[in-house]
Amino acid sequence: MTSLLTLVGWLILFVLCWPLALLAILLWPFVWLLSLPFRLVGIAVEAAFAWLRAVLFLPARLLGERPRKA
Repeated sequence: MTSLLTLVGWLILFVLCWPLALLAILLWPFVWLLSLPFRLVGIAVEAAFAWLRAVLFLPARLLGERPRKA
């Protein structure tokens, strides 16, 4: 769904201002490459928080606490 919305947004931009749309298409790979390190940092931070949560909840899991259904 996100890809479809991106495509429709780009097509609207292409109709309204085609030079800007072409510039966006040409610069998109460079923007993706620049954002890659930030994604990797985000994945590492999320993994660290998941590990911390697992360590903090380990005693409760060992004592038989069952997670609640949401």
